Amino acid sequence: MTARSGGQPSGRRQAGGAVGAAANRARGWLRRSPEETAALRRAKAVLDGLDFYPRKVRIGRVRILHVPWLFRAPWFRRFHGYEMGPLILLKRPIDETPDDLIVHELCHVWQDQDHRLRMWWSYVAQGYAENPHEVEARAAAAAAQ
Repeated sequence: MTARSGGQPSGRRQAGGAVGAAANRARGWLRRSPEETAALRRAKAVLDGLDFYPRKVRIGRVRILHVPWLFRAPWFRRFHGYEMGPLILLKRPIDETPDDLIVHELCHVWQDQDHRLRMWWSYVAQGYAENPHEVEARAAAAAAQ
């Protein structure tokens, strides 16, 4: 590494700046609104009462995002919510979304945390309507009512 005119090695300054900027973006992305935090806590409380998996659902990195434009796409039109790993995507704003839908989608997050490949493969192999993961998520949602 060569030193710049300030005595700092140029590699460290550039890498630290890039890493620092990425870390700041990640922290901003993980910042939740009070409504989002409350909705996740309510849904987690329901799921914590169920014994579907050995470990409880972890919500530390879960985000709920309102993305109405996604649900205008042909594949997504039939859904009101959709789970993608730690993301719960909603058609309507969180304050207009019933708790049972958030429980349903958080149950999918839990399934994903427990057995990601098996879960995703089940939709390819078994379809949607009677998929065991959908049946389980519907049962979790019913527990919220």
